[in-house]
Amino acid sequence: QVQLVESGGGLVQAGGSLRLSCAASGRTFSSYAMGWFRQAPGKEREFVAAISWSGGSTSYADSVKGRFTISRDNAKNMVYLQMNSLKPEDTDVYYCAANGLWATVRDPKQYAYWGQGTQVTVSS
Repeated sequence: QVQLVESGGGLVQAGGSLRLSCAASGRTFSSYAMGWFRQAPGKEREFVAAISWSGGSTSYADSVKGRFTISRDNAKNMVYLQMNSLKPEDTDVYYCAANGLWATVRDPKQYAYWGQGTQVTVSS
């Protein structure tokens, strides 16, 4: 069992930066691939980024590649999403999720555990 709590969201101007954090509880955290997703009201949950259990592999949506960086600290049970050069279209609720298989990290339906989400708002 893994419990996830996101933090770090907020209001920022276009071009600015935010760092999202995801605190995980559970002894098996380091064995999971972790992902970040985002969702706007009335829309499907969208893949943003993922990182393998060791941190050695990462995957990004094309829309955020080169601007966002995912990282993890297994000793602290933490996952981070550094977001730079933010755009108004990045405005969404961002969710942290834990998943067992690297092959399915882009599919939200394959994730077993989810946080409650944190709002990111980028003003133009």
